[in-house]
Order: sequence, then C-alpha cells, then structure tokens
Amino acid sequence: MTKVGPTLEDVARIAGVSRATVSRVVNGTRNVDPNLQETVRNAIEQTGYTPNHAARSLVTRRTGTVALVISGAGGGSDVFVDPFFGRVTAGVVDFLRTRGVHPVLMLADTDRTRADVVEFLRQGSADGALLVTTHAAESLPERLLAAGVPTVLYARPGRPLPVSYVDLDHQAGGRLAAARLMELGCTTVGAISGPLDVLASQDRLTGFREAMARNGFPYVPVVEGGFTAASGHAAMGRLLVEHPEVDGVFAANDLMAQGAVDVLLEHGLRVPQDVAVVGFDDSAPALACRPPLTTVRQPVEAMAAKMAEVLVTSLEDPEQRPTSVIFEPELVIRASA
Repeated sequence: MTKVGPTLEDVARIAGVSRATVSRVVNGTRNVDPNLQETVRNAIEQTGYTPNHAARSLVTRRTGTVALVISGAGGGSDVFVDPFFGRVTAGVVDFLRTRGVHPVLMLADTDRTRADVVEFLRQGSADGALLVTTHAAESLPERLLAAGVPTVLYARPGRPLPVSYVDLDHQAGGRLAAARLMELGCTTVGAISGPLDVLASQDRLTGFREAMARNGFPYVPVVEGGFTAASGHAAMGRLLVEHPEVDGVFAANDLMAQGAVDVLLEHGLRVPQDVAVVGFDDSAPALACRPPLTTVRQPVEAMAAKMAEVLVTSLEDPEQRPTSVIFEPELVIRASA
C-alpha cells in the first residue's frame, strides 16, 4: 500500500486553522496575518508537509521560474568569466532565492537563440524575463512585449518602450571621472571608450567630455575599446603613439583600465605619477590591478537584485505600470589616480 505523506488537512489540524488559511500561506498570498503565517510554517515544519508545486502551478498558472536572458556576452563561456555578467547573475540569484523563485539562464546572441527565447517564454515555460543586453539595437524587448511576456531590463532600451528597467546614471559617472583627473592637475587627458553602439558607453563618454569642456578642455582624444583587457591594452598603446604627452586616462570599464595600466608600465611610465588612470564599475579587476584602480562604482549586484524585485512585484500585481529605477554612481579612490 502506498504511503500517503502529510496533507494540508494535517497542517491545518496542527496549526488550529482552516485548510484555506494553510493554502493561502503555502501559495504566498499577501493578506494573511503574520502571526498566522508563523503558526502555519511551524506546523508545516512539524508535519514535514511538502507543497505539490505541480498542482499549485495548475491553479496559479505560475511556474516559479523566471528567465535570465543574456545577450552580448559572446554567446558562450564568456558569460561565466566576464565580471559584469557574473555580478548580474549573483545579484539576481541572491534576490530570487529568498522568494522561492528559480532563474533559468538563457543566452541569446543569434537570431535563432533569440527566437528560442521568445518561444520558450510565449509557451509559459517561465513566468517572465530579466533581460541583460549590451546591444542598443536589441530586438528582444519589443518581441517580448509583443508576446505579452512580463519583462524587466538591465539598462534602458535602445528605443523608447513601455517596459520596466533598472539603470545607472552613466553620464554622472563620466563626470566623476573627469573631476578626479582635473583635481589631480592632469593637463592632457585621453579616454578609452567602450563599444560606441552601447548606450552605456555613449553616456559615460558624453558625461566625461562635457565635464572636461566645462572646465576648459574642448578636445579629448578617444580610442574605442571593447570592454576587454586586450582592447584596453591596444587602445592605450594607440593613445601613447598619437598623444605621448598624455597624463590622465579615463577607461570606460575596469578591464580596459587594467589593460591600459599594463601598457603604461611596459613603457616605463609610473601610475599615477606620470599618468593617472580612472576606470569604471568597481569590479574585481579594479582590486587585482597594480596599482589598484581608482574607479567609478556601478552597484551591479544591487541593480540586478532590484531588477528581479521589479519583475517579481509585477508578477504579483499585473496591473502595475512599467517603472524605471536609476542608481547613482560613486567615485572610489585608490592608488591609480
């Protein structure tokens, strides 16, 4: 004879409440008195009751999962080694685990994989999407909206859309970097931008250039990088050839700043005595760099957690309108500038 496990009725009997109350607690319904919730949870622990998530999903039409969709990481193992994507994933996972929601990682860097993501979500295989992309022309936000998929973006979309997003004031970050180099007395300043088809790269460079211009520096030489240490290395080499008198550099992320520092040291230049370097992100490479990088902090984990919070809130209340949350950057002063 098959042994039957503890039931809702068993939990209700131990807790001294109705079966309906136990059901509301198990399903995460908000309008349950906190004291009753605690009593029911104690009874669940005492009885060893395990909710039937499959049955519950038939009632709520919720899977208990959300898709973390990443586009722009190269479509492969780069997503696991890039400090930015790793920090986003950590922030999302840390928030969702406290809500009993499970993330499904999906990479979308080709037309085929984008179509797969849309179809996966259209079929209801996950409750919503957290989209992280570095492409200004990314089509997924519009496609997910058209499919009726609850979606939140990390960074504003390339085109105005009625979709929630979390972002940083990147222009303010560029201004912080400029202020630091001017404070140090730099007179010939160059910049290593990120890819200029990325909105964050454009904004960081715009903020930096505008702050320099407001302080009497009408021209800042710029070399475009690719957010990698190798691209920062190459860009710094080019800056030294074209502007050997450079004494201050703003790199639009820490990996490129680390590559730039390596080139300067290879050329026998001291950092920061000969050339001051400011990065962006305050990621692991900022601390690994020698000397450690002065950088503009982007609170990636907190931003990713907020992105997940906005999505979970919208799933609980589908009538909510799209929202935007903008974080402020902060200058972190270390040894490089």
